[in-house]
Amino acid sequence: MKRENILTGSPWEDKMGYCRAVRIGNSIEVSGTVALVDGKKVKANDAYAQTLNILERVEKVLEDLDASMKDVIRTRIFTTDITTFEYVAKAHAQFFKDIKPVTGFYEISKLVGPEYLVEIEFTAIAPEKSLIQDGL
Repeated sequence: MKRENILTGSPWEDKMGYCRAVRIGNSIEVSGTVALVDGKKVKANDAYAQTLNILERVEKVLEDLDASMKDVIRTRIFTTDITTFEYVAKAHAQFFKDIKPVTGFYEISKLVGPEYLVEIEFTAIAPEKSLIQDGL
């Protein structure tokens, strides 16, 4: 089967040897994704904004792989502060309220930088490419 890698241009992709997402057949795995914390729209102390930022960015990655959030079957949410659950859940529900993928929510001691409160991994099962290309 053909393998499709989605790269974002991050220097960490070559340094660490990873990509944002991989599609093989109709299976898609999206790497742990943190927010783009800019200090304005997305702040280091705002788990809700960080979660929305992650979901919006991953939505685009899935589109690049001819998939959508409707194809997500699992999310794994990691946080450095479990008390942010309500904020993270509210943002997650904006995308998944009707889709309802299976989800895990885990508190961990640290993420890659102190400004990150949330990191999310995604698994999706998309329509086969031939069905998409045939308009089905």
